[in-house]
Amino acid sequence: MKRFFIQNFGCRAAQADGAALDSLLAAKGLESSPDAASADLVVLNTCTVTAEADSDVRSSIRRVHRTNPEAKILVTGCYAQRSPKDLKAIPGVTWVVGNSHKTQIGEIVDLNAPYHSQVFVSDILSSAEFLSSPIEDAFGDRTRPNLKIQDGCNNLCTFCIIPSVRGRSRSMPADRVLEQVRSLARVYREVVLTGVNLGRWGREPQMRLRLADLLRRILNETSVELLRLSSVEPMDFSDDLLELMAASPRIAKHVHAPLQSGSDTVLKRMKRRYRVRHYEDRIRKAYQLMPQAAFGADVMTGFPGETDQEFAETYSFIERLPFTYLHVFTYSERPGTPAIELPQVAVPVRKDRTRLLRELAARKNAAFRASLVGQRLKAVTLTNGEALTENYVRVELATAREPNQLITVTPAALTETGLREASVFNVLAS
Repeated sequence: MKRFFIQNFGCRAAQADGAALDSLLAAKGLESSPDAASADLVVLNTCTVTAEADSDVRSSIRRVHRTNPEAKILVTGCYAQRSPKDLKAIPGVTWVVGNSHKTQIGEIVDLNAPYHSQVFVSDILSSAEFLSSPIEDAFGDRTRPNLKIQDGCNNLCTFCIIPSVRGRSRSMPADRVLEQVRSLARVYREVVLTGVNLGRWGREPQMRLRLADLLRRILNETSVELLRLSSVEPMDFSDDLLELMAASPRIAKHVHAPLQSGSDTVLKRMKRRYRVRHYEDRIRKAYQLMPQAAFGADVMTGFPGETDQEFAETYSFIERLPFTYLHVFTYSERPGTPAIELPQVAVPVRKDRTRLLRELAARKNAAFRASLVGQRLKAVTLTNGEALTENYVRVELATAREPNQLITVTPAALTETGLREASVFNVLAS
């Protein structure tokens, strides 16, 4: 039997696509391989959010072709959608399949065909197809599956290439979401809902529900014990959604809202759809309702034209809000985006600002974790002797626990990046 290997790059949405591709190829009669070296077909499911991501893909293609020259290589995903000609020119690449044709990979692949370097890419903005399968959590613990229920983005942020490679926002139908969650809830205690722009779920003209309505259906019509939202744009955290999150013990107290910058002038150049006062209003509202919640944000440093004063505004803004962690990224030029035409910030300055924000984030995270010592916290046990609390902190367990259990833990002390348990009071579910 012919064997395939899939290597995924990038975000959770890409990981979900990779899981769906695994199912497509298995249905075609292929067998999964543990590594690229022993595979007849190697699929590289790519990311293109930064120049470094592109470089990683090119290096992987060359490595696969060098170590397994007989394997057919199929490159798909966001980089394939953006630069198919560049990828086609790399020795060893048999197919380049953009996101526009990703659902057709099962039909495209013919392992008996000669080397021909075919390209399958068309206008992603006209795509209405949806590819998704549940994936394991980023911790690799196999206890917290991520379910992608939304893809694409209608925003036109000047730094972002994603809308041009993933297309317009589109949602998994509500009944399909319910079906998937019911299936996952038979096995897992926690399910994470994710998407490229998750808060836009249900915004298509033909759909009547919004994200909060979908959550109510999930709570009412499935047995899932803990439901977590991944990243949601700040203005999509409506009062209705926040109040539902605060009221339901089955929704994790975890708010992740991309910030990008704490300076209004930078946000304007980015073409973000809010200003700092709007963002602060949403975080303050959430904190009022859920004071022990995790509050996370994505922040970009060194956006074109960012001055010392604008960075200082961002630093001060982050410092005064109750963030418990940050994902800090250094701006990376992306060909095809408006931001690349703006005056660029020197790379050493970008990296220094990234360092300063990461140090601030570490201090805020340590203070948050210290405030949880002695508190009783709901958590899901992982496979590595730890548990992840509903407010997104890892806890070293005092005694061995089976993974995939919903428990209550009481942390007694801080570790370098998490907490250490004193005792387990009771198991909420077995």
